Amino acid sequence: MIGYDLSEEQQMFQTTAHNFAKNVLRPAAPHHDETGEFPWDVLQQAWDLGLLNSMIPESVGGMGLGCLDACIIAEETAWGCTGIGTAMEANGLAEAPLIMFGTDEQKKKYLGPMTEELQLAAYCVTEPGAGSDVQGVKTRAEKKGDKWILNGQKMWITNGSVAKWYFVLAYTDPDAGYKGLTGFIVPADSDGIEVGRKEMNLGQRASDTRGITFTNVEVDESNILGGQVGTGWYQAMGAFDKSRPFVASSSVGLARAAYEHARAYSLERHTFGKPIAKHQAVSFMLANMAMNIEAGRQLVRKAAWMHDKKMKNTMDAAMAKAFCADMANQVATDAVQIHGGNGYSTEYPVEKLFRDAKIFQIYEGTSQIQRLIISRELLSGG
Repeated sequence: MIGYDLSEEQQMFQTTAHNFAKNVLRPAAPHHDETGEFPWDVLQQAWDLGLLNSMIPESVGGMGLGCLDACIIAEETAWGCTGIGTAMEANGLAEAPLIMFGTDEQKKKYLGPMTEELQLAAYCVTEPGAGSDVQGVKTRAEKKGDKWILNGQKMWITNGSVAKWYFVLAYTDPDAGYKGLTGFIVPADSDGIEVGRKEMNLGQRASDTRGITFTNVEVDESNILGGQVGTGWYQAMGAFDKSRPFVASSSVGLARAAYEHARAYSLERHTFGKPIAKHQAVSFMLANMAMNIEAGRQLVRKAAWMHDKKMKNTMDAAMAKAFCADMANQVATDAVQIHGGNGYSTEYPVEKLFRDAKIFQIYEGTSQIQRLIISRELLSGG
C-alpha cells in the first residue's frame, strides 16, 4: 500500500541529520567553500553521529540502513552544505559496489574498519577521456602470476587524496567490450599510485576532487570485486541504481535551502510599498520552487523505495537524478533572481548555492545521460 509517513526511526535520522546540518554544517560551510580545506573535523562529527556509512551491512558492524533511509539523511545534510555533503556521500558511492557485489571477506576487510573509525573511500571510474562513456575507459589490468597489474588514469575522483581504498574499474579483456571490464578494490597506499592536485572547482569546494594515476600497481587476486572477472560493468551500473537516488535527494536538499532563503528575503525586501513576495511575479516563482521540490522528493523516495524492495529501479533512479538536478539548478537560479543584486554577492548564501548546484547535472551521470537511460528503458519495455 502507499504511505507517506516516516517511521519513528526515520524521523530520528531526519532530526539528527537536520540538527547536524543546522548547527555544524552551515556554520562550517563558508570557511571550507572559501579555502577548499578538507572538513576532517566536520566529517568526524558526522561519523560519531552515525551519519556516515549508514548502508554498511549489520553483518560487518554497520547499521544496514536502506536506500530510502540514506536519502532522508542526504536531503538534510545537503540542506546544510552540499560540498561537505558530497565528501560524505562519496563513501556511499564507493561502498555501494562492495555492499551489493562483494564477497563476505571483502566486506569484512574493507567495510568493517569504516564502522570502527573515520575512514573514507573513493569510486574511481571517470577518466580524462571517459566520463559519461564508461565503456571508453582506458585503464587496463593485466594478469601476471598471482597479481593483476593496473595501469591507467582516473579523473574527478571525489575523496581522491583522503581515501583508504578505491573501487577501480579497468579492462581485463579490452576485446570483449563492456563484458571485459572488471572491478577492483585497490588500497590507496599501494605502490605506483600518484594522487594529483586538488581541483579548485566552481562549487562544492569542500569536496576533495583529484586525478589518480595508477602505474604498474599490483592488485591481489582476492581484490577482484566479488571474485568475478568481467563483471565490473554490472557492478558499476548497479551501484548507480543505489547511489543516484541519494544524490538526487541532495539536489532536493540544496533546492530547499535556496527556496527558504528566497522566501525569507522576499518577505523582508520591500518595493512599491509592500514585500516583494506580494508581487505575483515573485510569488509565482516561489510557488514553482515549492511545487518542484516536492515533486523531486517524491521521485527520490519512489526510486529509493523500489531499490529497498529489490525491484528494478534503473529508470526511476535516472528520472529522480535528472529531474532533481535540473530542478535544483532552476531553484537556485530563481533564488538569486529574487535576491536581485544581493543574490550576486558572496554576502548572501544563495550565491554559493547557485555555484554548488551545477555539478548535480554533471556527476554520477549527466542529465543528458539520464535521459538516454530513461529513453532506453522506455523503448525496451523497462
